[in-house]
Amino acid sequence: MSFSVNTNNGAAIALQYLNATQGQLNQTQSAINSGLKVANAKDDGAIYAIAQNQRGSVAGYGAVLNSLNNGSSAIDVALSAGQSISDLLIQMKTKALSAADPSLDTASRQALNANFTALRDQISTIVKNAVFNGFNLVDGSTNQVTALASSDGTRRITTSAQKMTLSGSIVTIKTTSTISTQAKASSLIATIQASLTNVNSALAKLSSGSAKFSIQATFTQKLSDTLTAGIGNLVDANMAQESAMLQSLQVKQQLGVQALSIANQSPQTILSLFK
Repeated sequence: MSFSVNTNNGAAIALQYLNATQGQLNQTQSAINSGLKVANAKDDGAIYAIAQNQRGSVAGYGAVLNSLNNGSSAIDVALSAGQSISDLLIQMKTKALSAADPSLDTASRQALNANFTALRDQISTIVKNAVFNGFNLVDGSTNQVTALASSDGTRRITTSAQKMTLSGSIVTIKTTSTISTQAKASSLIATIQASLTNVNSALAKLSSGSAKFSIQATFTQKLSDTLTAGIGNLVDANMAQESAMLQSLQVKQQLGVQALSIANQSPQTILSLFK
């Protein structure tokens, strides 16, 4: 070992270790502050890239859920409209049956007819107002409702619309149908029953579509949650471990400072050689 006032190898080595300790301490403090052991690409480029890709998928599934929820709401509105129409048809059938009674007087039949036409027109009102987010699945303006089913946008899920307007293939009652006479009332009974059967069948189809959307939404949410947990496993800091590491590094830093101080004092021993 040589004594030199120009070169202090001990101090240089002590400084290297102190700088390394300070770097580890900064990293640990960053993990504690952010809660992430990999907060940016500098921390671990490979893990950060994987996590970012998964975050992109999670964001995509968020859009998928919004799309499914919008579609499901449109179907729910159509179901509500269909149920109301089904209830109206039952009431209309009752009115038609009453008006088909040959013994009914003219005034009573006219009253029944007024009620019948009001119920008939109410169907059109319900159909026109069964709109959600611009979609109406019961007025014939659209053939189906479509929603996203994958985070890359390549897959879709659909449910067919059910047109329930008057004079249609489901509700076959005409917009001008009345029960003003016993003959008209009698002929309409079968038509109303057929319309009622058709509407209930259409409701079953819409209900199946709603279940399909609901199942897909549940699966998407679970998948999103699983990916989120996976991202956490990759980048989240173990706070208990980081706390222990912080304590250790703080002690190590203090020892490093002391070691550097001792190393810096070494050249002073040369002065004793010249006394």
